[in-house]
Amino acid sequence: MYEGVVQDLIDELGRLPGVGPKSAQRIAFHILQAEPTDVRRLAHALLEVKDKVRFCSVCGNVAQQEQCNICRDARRDPSVICVVEEPKDVVAIERTREFRGRYHVLGGAISPIEGVGPDDLRIRELLARLADGSITELILATDPNLEGEATATYLARMDAFTSPDVQPVAVSTTVPATHGGFTFSDAMFYSPFATVPTGGPLDV
Repeated sequence: MYEGVVQDLIDELGRLPGVGPKSAQRIAFHILQAEPTDVRRLAHALLEVKDKVRFCSVCGNVAQQEQCNICRDARRDPSVICVVEEPKDVVAIERTREFRGRYHVLGGAISPIEGVGPDDLRIRELLARLADGSITELILATDPNLEGEATATYLARMDAFTSPDVQPVAVSTTVPATHGGFTFSDAMFYSPFATVPTGGPLDV
């Protein structure tokens, strides 16, 4: 234990995901030894991101305006949506430079252990996007773990996708040839559902 504000800093850093006690202590002492201008720049960046960054009103991706750059891009195909868990997954897919549809960020995955259910995700918002009948295909690209698989399975089995009140939507767990058959591994993004158009597995 350290005195006062040093321990407070270590405690706050330790709250960050993936930062254990030793890492928090190491970062804290790096900050203590850094130049004041560097520390002020870091503090300014933290305040700026909280003040200016929001979540896109359409897809849930991070944005500095009401809508993110992808949702505002008229060149993207609005009829195809790739469903992902977090904004970082959007970045990973975009690095492939192959997908030209749009996205829907769920904000997590179904995880009963952590108390996260379907109602805690942006599933209602996804269904609202389907209501006007303009979307014809969903690509489920959740993470390759139990939570991701549970989320994809839940979405794929939803009655709303086959409801007579909603325009039929093709729910896909494969990468269609029309979108280049892109390889998620190129962007360090892996999906247990993704396959190349020929039916063979991707290099994951």
